[in-house]
Amino acid sequence: MMQNVHSVKVVSDGSYLLDGGPFFGPVPKVLWEKQAKPDRKNRVRLGLNSLLIRSGDSNILVNTGIGSKEPEINRDIYGHASSRLIRNLKLSGVSAKEIDTVVLTQLHFDHSGGSTSFDREGKLIPTFPKAKYLIQQSAWDEAFNQDERLLPAYGHPVEHLNVLKDREMIEFLHGNTEIRPGIHCEVIDGYSKGHQIVKVNAGSEKIVYLSELIPAPSHLPLAYITAYDRYPDQTLENKRRMIAQCEKEGWLMVFAHGYKEYAGYLKRNNHQMILEPIEI
Repeated sequence: MMQNVHSVKVVSDGSYLLDGGPFFGPVPKVLWEKQAKPDRKNRVRLGLNSLLIRSGDSNILVNTGIGSKEPEINRDIYGHASSRLIRNLKLSGVSAKEIDTVVLTQLHFDHSGGSTSFDREGKLIPTFPKAKYLIQQSAWDEAFNQDERLLPAYGHPVEHLNVLKDREMIEFLHGNTEIRPGIHCEVIDGYSKGHQIVKVNAGSEKIVYLSELIPAPSHLPLAYITAYDRYPDQTLENKRRMIAQCEKEGWLMVFAHGYKEYAGYLKRNNHQMILEPIEI
């Protein structure tokens, strides 16, 4: 491992339920239900996986999960009983105050909702009070100018993020950015404007946090693209390129919404591509 990046760990905010129809896009249910069994409301269970990168003296968190501010109706719709991110970070030896950088790959509620929280008096505050939040400018612009089609995808108002902006805690990115030596944000767009993935080069180990480009192992087949994607043709080409790179160069793939399996390497078995899952 490079001395710049000495630890990478998946930290969970728990899981939630999402309608399998839009999650699997144009793929018929008769096919996708073999990958993920839906409940009686047609919802499939998805993980809420953030990535903790410990680089030198820096603690970097990629995405913040749903958080704990969701109204009861959303809890019923999405089946997210409670936020586990802070607790699981502590189990990993890091407190919220020790996170100095938060990367938000996009601003839908399941990736950015946990960026803020309520204090004991019910006041909205940053969840990670000493962090800089890194967001693509184009992602911010889209999130704060949603049309009718985008509202269901974002899932909640994004105005809570203004607390971060008002406190000058946001650093807007403009395209591909190396945020630390060996840690890159790469703009993918496709799913949404300013959608980015995070690549970590840790010496002999290369790791990619795929965000919504390939949200779960079930989405490794090229045709499996969510109905939430704004530019599915662009997603398809980036997905094709990323899968080829991960297989050829041996990248460890981390899936934002993998539930039972959330990370692994691509392998070939009798010319068939399979995922060899691991835990990190």
